[in-house]
Amino acid sequence: MNEPSPPLPDQPPDPDNCSAQVLRALDSIVSVRTRVPETAMTADTLGIEREGHGIVINEQGLVLTIGYIVTEANSVWLVDHQDRTIQGYVVAYDQQSGFGLVQALGKISLPPVALGKSRELKVGNKMLLAGCGGVEQAQQTQVTGINEFAGYWEYLIDAAIYTAPAHPFWSGAALIGEDGKLYGVGSLVLQTEYEDNSVKSANMVIPIDLLPPILDELMQFGKRNAPARPWVGWFTQEAPGGLSIVGLSDNGPAEVAGLVAGDLIKAIDGSKVSTLAGLFRAVWSAGDAGVDISVVVERAGSLQSIVISTVDRNALLYSETVH
Repeated sequence: MNEPSPPLPDQPPDPDNCSAQVLRALDSIVSVRTRVPETAMTADTLGIEREGHGIVINEQGLVLTIGYIVTEANSVWLVDHQDRTIQGYVVAYDQQSGFGLVQALGKISLPPVALGKSRELKVGNKMLLAGCGGVEQAQQTQVTGINEFAGYWEYLIDAAIYTAPAHPFWSGAALIGEDGKLYGVGSLVLQTEYEDNSVKSANMVIPIDLLPPILDELMQFGKRNAPARPWVGWFTQEAPGGLSIVGLSDNGPAEVAGLVAGDLIKAIDGSKVSTLAGLFRAVWSAGDAGVDISVVVERAGSLQSIVISTVDRNALLYSETVH
């Protein structure tokens, strides 16, 4: 990623320098607080009590957030910048983009934030990454990169937005432009190495352009109206000698098939793979969820071929996740 020069101060913006559109957008960011059952699939990894932010995106009180806050949630509360609390419910969680949608169960007196076009962003653009709480919870930031992102949990987006300095409470934070429009939703904080060999924190933000093509489907069906991608249930990372399995989902397809942590993935259905992005694309190109894939792994110096029967990950989640 390219380093912005000079870096912006690690502090909130001056409200006197913010346009009316920006201030209005900041006031339409809410806190999203959820609880999931202790028996939920994601309870051990993501916790049973979760909190982040969300953005009101229509007049009916639809809130866009980051999906891991709301997946498997059976209790949802929205709190605005004036500490007004309203109950909500999960409309959808989209595995591919990482977005989540929550509907307020009552009137939410906040104007919707207009969507920008993230494809128009460029490295060096000045932005705000903001949580619930107005200007005081907003971080001045800049776009430092727009690059492919592959996550070890079988997640891939082509044009993730990277911003720095990092917001300390990034989950579901709104990436707001100087025009007051929404350009992305905060997902992660990452350590970034700069040209002077220093290491600083940056946020990975999901671009808002991923939402409009699927929004109607998510609202109508609670998911994309298309066959699900195959899910394997492994956590992988790029390592010398191959792609290393560093963990497995309990009773997931990979574990059931006999894979173990420490295996090095060499090929999928006869095609060599050496990157996370290449691995995920190879699995997803094999067919829809339920397809069998042949995986060659290196274990203790020898190669083994193992067949994995993939599944639809959504089918394993707590049933109240999607309404």
